[in-house]
Amino acid sequence: MTTTKNIYFTKNHEWVLLLEDNTARMGITQYATEQLGDIVFVEVPELNSETAMEEEIATVESVKSASEIYAPLSGTVTSVNEELEDSPELVNEAPYEAGWLAEIHYTDTDEISQLMNQSAYDAYVKELKEEEGQ
Repeated sequence: MTTTKNIYFTKNHEWVLLLEDNTARMGITQYATEQLGDIVFVEVPELNSETAMEEEIATVESVKSASEIYAPLSGTVTSVNEELEDSPELVNEAPYEAGWLAEIHYTDTDEISQLMNQSAYDAYVKELKEEEGQ
């Protein structure tokens, strides 16, 4: 993954990339895909739906389980990755590129301060792996 100062993370293992005009692209992290295993189905959010930070926005099903995905920011879903309908494995193969889930036009820029930057997220994952004995 290319690191950038415009990417942030949640404790639920969603990532969000800030684009122009208060738009953010989101998906799940590499760590999340490793925990889930092979993803076989993705339910993306409904286009033009309103969402609130930490509200369920999508579902990802793997051979192991189904997991809810939560909105990293509040706003309106302006775009969804329709390729995931036929190719859910893109989430495993390229979670930060082709495996993105949705774009949100966010309304509250203050919410960004509640997210983790790359180094904080890396430390969080390291701590989780240590707890799991990995």
